[in-house]
Amino acid sequence: MAVRKPNNVQELLHWKWSDLKPMYQELQAVSLSASNVRGWLSDWSSVKELAEEMYDRLYVATTVNTEDKVAENLFHSYIEEIYPNLMEAEQKLKEKLLSSRLEPEGFEMPLRRMRAEAEIYRSDNLPLLVDEEKVNNEHDKVMGAQTVTWNGEEKTVRQMEPLLREPDRKLRADAWQVLSTRQLQDREIINAQWQRYIDLRVSLAHNADQADYRAYRWQQMARFDYSPADCKSFHRAIEEVVVPTVNQLAQRRCDRLGIKTLRYYDLFVDPSGLPKLKPFTNVQELINTCTSIFNKLHPRLGGYFDLMNQEGLLDLENRKHKASGGYCTSFAWSKRPFIFSNAVGIHEDVQTVLHEGGHCFNDFESYALPYIQQRHPPMEFAEVASMGMEYLCIAFLAREEGGFYSRQDANRAELEFHEESLRFWPYMALVDAFQHWVYEHPQLARDPANCDACWEQLEQRFRPHIDWSGEEEVMRTGWLRKDHIHQAPFYYIEYGLAQLGAAQIWLNFQKDRTAAVQSYLKALALGGSVPLPDLYRIAGAKLAFNGGTLRQVVQAIATRIQELEDSL
Repeated sequence: MAVRKPNNVQELLHWKWSDLKPMYQELQAVSLSASNVRGWLSDWSSVKELAEEMYDRLYVATTVNTEDKVAENLFHSYIEEIYPNLMEAEQKLKEKLLSSRLEPEGFEMPLRRMRAEAEIYRSDNLPLLVDEEKVNNEHDKVMGAQTVTWNGEEKTVRQMEPLLREPDRKLRADAWQVLSTRQLQDREIINAQWQRYIDLRVSLAHNADQADYRAYRWQQMARFDYSPADCKSFHRAIEEVVVPTVNQLAQRRCDRLGIKTLRYYDLFVDPSGLPKLKPFTNVQELINTCTSIFNKLHPRLGGYFDLMNQEGLLDLENRKHKASGGYCTSFAWSKRPFIFSNAVGIHEDVQTVLHEGGHCFNDFESYALPYIQQRHPPMEFAEVASMGMEYLCIAFLAREEGGFYSRQDANRAELEFHEESLRFWPYMALVDAFQHWVYEHPQLARDPANCDACWEQLEQRFRPHIDWSGEEEVMRTGWLRKDHIHQAPFYYIEYGLAQLGAAQIWLNFQKDRTAAVQSYLKALALGGSVPLPDLYRIAGAKLAFNGGTLRQVVQAIATRIQELEDSL
């Protein structure tokens, strides 16, 4: 089969379903056998690469500028015309392969995912999935348009975050007041979007004959190796092992800051009283120094990142009408990843680029696999790739190691990183436990007031170290400000599991740097071609939900925090 290819990316972005349809029809017409299945898979992979890159390019265009009407129209055209036809055509090819009973070597995991997808596929759900994409786009526009006036200047939400790191507590409190007040102004519109999300997701599960949306989503996300019960076990382990440690750190922070209770705006300031970290003054400096760090870790990684910079595949600066957050996506046909972030000059920006860099390297390393269906790792391991990169690069934050800081400031940055890591586990558990409650009780959750009440209870369970007195409404509505809850339901436990895996790789790195990096890269190159527990094992870690592995890691991090505090 001769796969038709566009002359360039811009031509691809204007393709219609009529450009893809003949190739899918030709694939469907092939009589499969053991002798031709590998060539057929190669052709299918090539066509799928084109379709996926078209979607990802258009999605990127809508996020880099949420006011770009041309990009928005092209994206809507894709999800309205191409997406449902594509889903149907892909499903037919999956069914064709499954009914052939052929099992090509190295294709075991893609086949397992296809069987799961086939079980829940319903043509009635295609328009609902299109509607869900539209609500996602609307949500991005709301979040991307949030700005405040500060000292007479218009600032994005992200541009206000450095103020939460200022030593002046009144300045931090004032900035937080302005910021949280602005975010509450969109409460009603986000609540209305939320009700649309719930209705769509209940219908998706019902149409697919699933007990509830969680069961539907579990199968959609190909979660073969753990259950909702395992997630709840992990929540309990975090409550027992991590929350007490975080409470102790919070009390030490209060003592060092000379305050009685810890407010949200006290979490990010350096308690030493030194000025906030300033890792870079412009985005190009951020790019250059991250390239240097990646080179120190492994020259191949530095080469990948430098290539992305040269080819314009990094959009890192924050600006108005840019979607919130950060992500990495892969342009499958071009075999290039793309990084999106919102840098404003704080250390968190460094960690974001290192994190997304890990995703990029996962993509680059897995591009050698012959079929696109093999390349996508389970998200629980994709986040090991990204969080693992954060942990591995800690050693290179000082300028003498190619990084951003003096030795003292590098120690401050590492201390901030480890404290944030420990605080993250309880927050992750809060977000994940909230979503379990939502989809166990969808009718209750359809009322945002009930969501506010649930979130408040979970805050008290997992983050008792934060004093929210006088800011109860801000606290109760924390779920409105977490994009994953709205746009990527149940996609958050991955971060908690992956951080535990990444921290184990960090412990390995301290014993033998070369071996740890080699194991990490070996696992990245496998993409999604082997089971999730095997990916962890090959990377040098264990997929764990109980308190044993977590306790070992938390103790090591707490010891390192004490060493860094003593050095400062």
